[in-house]
Amino acid sequence: MKYLVMIYGTQADYEAMSGKAAPGSPAWTQDDLRKMFAHMESLNNDLAESGEIVDGQGLSAPSQAIVVTGGPDGSTVVSDGPYGETKEVLAGYWVLDCASEERVVEIAKRVNESPVPEGSRPSQVVIRQIMEAPPAGD
Repeated sequence: MKYLVMIYGTQADYEAMSGKAAPGSPAWTQDDLRKMFAHMESLNNDLAESGEIVDGQGLSAPSQAIVVTGGPDGSTVVSDGPYGETKEVLAGYWVLDCASEERVVEIAKRVNESPVPEGSRPSQVVIRQIMEAPPAGD
């Protein structure tokens, strides 16, 4: 079964990773970043070796987002960030092909164990099964 494993963050988290502290988001040091990237690289390497990873990427900060919506007159409106009303956003994801829900939960727990600076909270990790289209009729 295929699953989407999503890790969430905030604009403050992205700023903290670039060295700018905010309440609840202490500034990351270069050592903090190295530890986090080493953890994620190890995880990704293990997933590649097991054949479970289909894709996985980190995403840019919410301040770099582009949003396309419908305007009041039905026209398309394109706007760019930052979006103050957005508290948490998708920060990265993995598309995994796992044998069971238990296995994908095990992987998500490992994602959540990524090192963070003292005083930081671990990012929320959400798992959603990817629905497959029913087989085409004869």
